Parts: sequence; C-alpha cells; structure tokens
Amino acid sequence: MLEMGSVLVWFPLIVFGFFVLKWLLERVNVWMYESKLGEIKHYLPPGDLGWPFIGNMWSFLRAFKTSDPDSFVRTYITRYGRNGVYRAHMFGNPSVIVTTPETCRRVLTDDDSFQTGWPKSTMELIGRKSFIGISYEEHKRLRRLTSAPVNGPEALSAYIPYIEEAVITALEKWSKMGEIEFLSHVRKLTFRIIMYIFLSTESENVMDALEKEYTNLNYGVRSMAINLPGFAYHKALKARKKLVAAFQSIVTNRRNQKKENISSNKEDMLDNLIEAKDENERTLEDEEIIDVMLMYLNAGHESSGHTIMWATIFLQEHPEILQKAKEEQEWIAKKKVPGQKCLTLKETREMEYLSQVIDETLRVITFSLTAFREAKSDVHMNGYIIPKGWKVLTWFRDVHLDPEIYPDPKKFDPSRWEGYTPKAGTFLPFGLGSRLCPGNDLAKLEISIFLHHFLLKYRVERSNPACPVMFLPHTRPKDNCLARITKTTS
Repeated sequence: MLEMGSVLVWFPLIVFGFFVLKWLLERVNVWMYESKLGEIKHYLPPGDLGWPFIGNMWSFLRAFKTSDPDSFVRTYITRYGRNGVYRAHMFGNPSVIVTTPETCRRVLTDDDSFQTGWPKSTMELIGRKSFIGISYEEHKRLRRLTSAPVNGPEALSAYIPYIEEAVITALEKWSKMGEIEFLSHVRKLTFRIIMYIFLSTESENVMDALEKEYTNLNYGVRSMAINLPGFAYHKALKARKKLVAAFQSIVTNRRNQKKENISSNKEDMLDNLIEAKDENERTLEDEEIIDVMLMYLNAGHESSGHTIMWATIFLQEHPEILQKAKEEQEWIAKKKVPGQKCLTLKETREMEYLSQVIDETLRVITFSLTAFREAKSDVHMNGYIIPKGWKVLTWFRDVHLDPEIYPDPKKFDPSRWEGYTPKAGTFLPFGLGSRLCPGNDLAKLEISIFLHHFLLKYRVERSNPACPVMFLPHTRPKDNCLARITKTTS
C-alpha cells in the first residue's frame, strides 16, 4: 500500500514536470529569436519556431519520408488558414515559408528587399562562389559571363549532335541489358552530356567516379547539417572535397596548356570560363570557376535525369498521351531534309506537345521544392512583417499543386498547357527573377532530344510499377525505376 501511495504522489509531479519541461523547450527559440524583435514580434506571421536547434526539421523530414509530403505545409494551412505566409525554424534558421504565387513572386523578384539566403550548410556543399552564394552584383557579372556559352542559341545548336549521339547510343545499349535501374542510367547519361559540354571528357572511369561523388553530395544538401560519421551531411562534405580536388587538377592542367599554347580540337565551357573577362578585364579565379562547374554539373544532370525518367514513366502510364506525343515526333522525323543527320534547334522548338508533356512533368514532380532568400530589411507582406535577417523559403511544391491554379493538380494532364500561359509565380520549375536557373534551356533541350528518340523506337516496362516513392533529396521511386527498355515493333 505504501508503494501504491508513493506512485500516486509522484506520478502527478512527473507529469507536471514533463509539461513544464515541454513548455520551456518550446520557448527556447522564441526567447532566442523573437524576444529581441521588440514590437515587430507582434506582427510575425502565424506559426512556431519548434524545438531548440532542430526547429521544425523533424516535422519536415517526417512528412517527406511518408507518402504524403504535403502534410507538412498542410498542417500550417489547417492551423492558421491559407494566408500564404508562415513562420518556422528551418535548416538552422528562423524562417518564413511562403506558399502562394503572389508571395513567391514577390520574394523572388524583389531584389531590393531579398537576397539569396541558402543555409550555410548548403553553401558549404555547393560553394560560396557559386550562383547561390554570391551577391546580387557578382551574380549579374557571373551570369553575363556564363549565360551565352550555356544557354545561347549558338551554343545549344552546337550541343545537339553530341547529345543526340549520346542518347541514341545509350538507348540501344540499354535495350540489350535486360533489367536496369533506369534512373541511375539516365543520370549517368545526363552527367556524360554535361561533362562533355564543360570539360570535353568522355572517360568512363572519371565520369563514374565523379557521378558517384555527386550522388553523395546531393543527399547531404537537404539533410540536417550534422558533421559526424554516419550522417549524410558528413558524407557530402567529403564528396565535395574530392570533387574540388579533381576539378582543381583539371583547371590547373588546362591553364598550363593555355600558357604553353597547347590547343584542343574542341573549345568547351571550361575554356570559356578561363578566358572570360568582364568590362573591367577581370577574369575568374580558380575558386569561382570550380564552384560554377560544381553547381552546373550538379544541376545539369540531376534535374534533367529525374525529369527524363518521370516523363518517360508518365507517358508509358498514359497510352493516349504517349500516342499523341509519338505522332508529333514522327512528324518531326519525317520532315527532315535529305541528308540531315541530326535535329536542329528549330525542330526542337516545334515540339509543342512534347513541351507540354515536359512542363506538366516539371509541375507534378517539382524537382526543387523550395528556394532560399533572406530579408535585407524588415519586409511587410500580407499584413505581417518578415524581420531583417530571417530566411524566406518559397515553397514551389505548394504552388504547383494548388487546385485553384491547376484543377485536379496531381493528375498528369499535358493538355492543361494548351494555349495556357501561366501567370508569374504560378509555374516555378526553374525559379523566377534575376536568379532564374541559368541552365534551363539546356535542360529542356536534353529532355526533348531524349524523349524524341525514346518515343520513336522504345518503351519502358517497369518491374515494380507500384514501387513506393521517396521525396528527398528528390522525388524518385525507391528502386530507382527498375525496368526493361525494349524496342517497339512499330
């Protein structure tokens, strides 16, 4: 009886202590970040800053490891209404999540109020001298120096023969291999293409090694920044170190060749970066060149590879859409002039329905779920104040799946793009504003050329059509789309 009495006495105290501890922990971030704001704290967007240090990251990661990643933002909407602005603590910083076209457009285009604000952990991986880490003025300068060699019509036309040859060879090879991880092979293909454009290299061993390190790098970009063995971020830092060492060796060797007037048969993007000069005759330093290459090579194969895989899957799952897309590509192929060996840039731009298929894939999948900005001063938005120094996350995924903008948003329906021009802020696969993804035209060109040849001669047969999907770091089937690539009979 005494023991029972002791339990009855202590149990309420333990419960009370638990709730007191919970109350204290929930207010640590409030004391750290909100108490110093003065009157502004009364005008913060609705939400909370979560637990000490980890903030709202557990909720984010938990949602994105289920089959319903959108439950993360839906929780905010349910609790606070659809106002499009919510406060949180994400990736180590007090943050505001914006989820509507209007708020995303404002954040991405108002360079006077917002600057790039990627987490320090991300900049450590992608590079402080890459587009995500530099100031607005430096970004404009670097973009001027790199945009034409990557996205200009002359450059795109020059890339087509190599891209087409690489695609044709890969599809033929895959059709003879039996069951393959389709995504893994597509990523290797797009990595081969971007490596050739930047470095003129086709060494299988070099590319396999570098692509493996890029995979490790990617897994760390959206992980928690825990630099301890066994964690994705620690592995990603090691991958970056190896990539930087490899590219430094390549850049040094190329500079030495130029000093000795040793010319190659083909001028590539690295040559352009080494020789590029701004209006003040200033050239790029090694660190700038390496970080730009790291960024382009990463984005240039990851986004294209995943989009190709998903577009192929969606086409195969919708026979009527596949047939319409195939008929367009057969028309493109038939109207080639005698002796024409490869596609022209003009022909790729005549692929109107295929472009709708690609845009719908980009919308449904939303390869990059958010972009990061930082308030340069206190910013008024939707009746709230975003404090100076707070991060702002433009939540693309919520915009792309908004039923008011795109009816039945999870349905794959390319016809929704016919005669439709999206309003600014409603379609953001490559971002918006001055920091729009610099390789967007190259990415769409790669995807179009691959789908052109796939539709004409091949089909994909998935081994596990019902395979669960994972959403981090990017949306993909857990089996990397295990499948057989087979030739069609007609």
